[in-house]
Amino acid sequence: MDASNAKKRIDELRKLLEYHSRLYYVLDAPEISDYDYDMMFRELQDLEKEFPQFDDPLSPTRRVGGKALEGFEKVTHEVVMKSLTDVFSFEELKTFFDGVKKTDPEAKFVTEYKIDGLSVLLEYRYGKFFRGSTRGDGTVGEDVTENLKTLPSIPLVLAEPVPLLEVRGEVYMPRESFRRLNEQRELSGEPLFANPRNAAAGSLRLLDPTVVAKRKLDIFVFNVQRSSGFDMPDTHAESLKRLASLGFRVSPDFRLFSDFESIKERIEYMGENRDALGFDIDGAVVKTDSFALRETLGELPNVPKWAVAYKYPPEVRPTKLLDIFVQVGRTGVLTPNAVLEPVRLAGTTVSRATLHNADFIAQKDVRKGDVVFVRKAGEIIPEVLGADLSKRPADSVPFVFPTRCPSCGEPVTREDGEAAVRCTNAACKAQLVRNLIHFASRPAMDIEGLGPSLAQALVDRDLVEDVSGLYYLDYSVISAIEGMGEKSAGKLAAAIERSKTLCLSRLIFALGIRNIGEKAAKTLAERFGDIDTLEKASPDELVAINDVGAVSAQSVIDFFSHPQNEGIISRLRSAGVNTAYLGAKRTDKLSGLTFVLTGTLPTLKRAEAQALIEERSGKVSSSVSAKTDYVVAGEEAGSKLTKAKQLGIHVIDEKEFLELINS
Repeated sequence: MDASNAKKRIDELRKLLEYHSRLYYVLDAPEISDYDYDMMFRELQDLEKEFPQFDDPLSPTRRVGGKALEGFEKVTHEVVMKSLTDVFSFEELKTFFDGVKKTDPEAKFVTEYKIDGLSVLLEYRYGKFFRGSTRGDGTVGEDVTENLKTLPSIPLVLAEPVPLLEVRGEVYMPRESFRRLNEQRELSGEPLFANPRNAAAGSLRLLDPTVVAKRKLDIFVFNVQRSSGFDMPDTHAESLKRLASLGFRVSPDFRLFSDFESIKERIEYMGENRDALGFDIDGAVVKTDSFALRETLGELPNVPKWAVAYKYPPEVRPTKLLDIFVQVGRTGVLTPNAVLEPVRLAGTTVSRATLHNADFIAQKDVRKGDVVFVRKAGEIIPEVLGADLSKRPADSVPFVFPTRCPSCGEPVTREDGEAAVRCTNAACKAQLVRNLIHFASRPAMDIEGLGPSLAQALVDRDLVEDVSGLYYLDYSVISAIEGMGEKSAGKLAAAIERSKTLCLSRLIFALGIRNIGEKAAKTLAERFGDIDTLEKASPDELVAINDVGAVSAQSVIDFFSHPQNEGIISRLRSAGVNTAYLGAKRTDKLSGLTFVLTGTLPTLKRAEAQALIEERSGKVSSSVSAKTDYVVAGEEAGSKLTKAKQLGIHVIDEKEFLELINS
């Protein structure tokens, strides 16, 4: 295909993908199958790769995320993003309602869900997505454009080329996305997010857009902040319809009312049925519909007078605690859980709830047979709040936390300053199942086909004693496991064989060393080069490395000092698993130095320059401060260069930078 025809096809595919993306994610009315969409998407990716001259930052292919960011620039909002006055009773809501009606007896009100998420501003110029930013303090936020591009329901190009349009929306994590994310984090031994709002906020501030894309965030748009050349309706309800026509996913199921009783009934209905929604809400918003009336009512410094947020109280229910059982996680942590007499809570039947840890049980004196109070933390995770001591049975006895692991029977330990009680037996079966799942996960050794059910089957049949056993499996035995067969066993064998060639950084992460995540694993691999050198590293050597603090360093020392772990490494090596870093080895040449990169360098891309610094143990910052050692400046260097000169920081060009790092 020549360039001219390629350009036509690329433009056609981009329009088709945006059209079908809006039908699927915004209107929930797809016209084609997922397969057909994926085939068009792949064709576009291939054409863009073959014809890079037609690159477009607003291409639908950019939604999967681009290169990692260095940091977030500050954004000053032209219109302050104010919050709302909270009301906690219908009496308070009636006071607001009466005040508006006193000004205009014919006033109408719009009710909307108060989405429990993170407020953002989307800016469009001539119909194209220009910038997205967080609310911040209302006046100054952060530029998160690349991360927001990964949300399929945010249009990259509007249906009309409006010269200027800024809209406000709420980014949230759907409940199903939240559930899957926490499942993945649990398997990887990472801390769980408490609720979807925390997960959404944390995800939007990640520096790697490719990771943000995997988090499956979404958005509802609910307000026009400012505009130019935009046909603005006279009312809020009509403005939402207008925004929807441009391609936005607007506040769902908003309603228009003029009397208080109808508003009250609507809010009660929304609260009673919120469990049926696919997203979390923490209240209902009531807004004056007329924009002219809003101007008359005015605003206070921090909140408008024309809207309020009715906040729902958390739902708490009493039920009987039938039993307490303790689970063992991948890292050996013993977590107590309550078995409850089933109770209806926030729209679902709850029969299990977390008791957090041993300290919580002791402080609350929760006992088997108690009547306990239960709620859903963040409307998702059931938790016990405490016991009704007035209803405690006369023969109740305090719960005694296990001193031995409920899975393997070995003694448990508790480190000073930690709430967690742990089983330190590396051969503990409860830990082994989770260790296998983590070891085989995509960020680790990426062994496709080794999921929770197969991991459990391998442990139940004593086919593996630790993760190294995966490389010594008898596949004739594996094929006999229910649900496997020769074909699946063959695919598993191939995946395990492929995993032997992966980089040391993947292996370090796969080993599940406490407090060592993907980033720290890569840093350790780069710095030490092979697992033998890492195994012999001293605490001082480890602490001196970026991304490895004192706690993480001690975790590495503890892991390699355990004889069972030494055996695992030996067996992995004997099986042919790569134990060396496959990239450039990290040095200490720039240790302790902080660099800021600004402008366009003659030959190096910014990501390449950053990699050169980090390979030498230097640190790259996104902003200039008194702690900055060098500013590497290229063409069109802006405010960072100016600030560096004001602070007297050493400014160097690319040539001086290369001389510095290679001398």
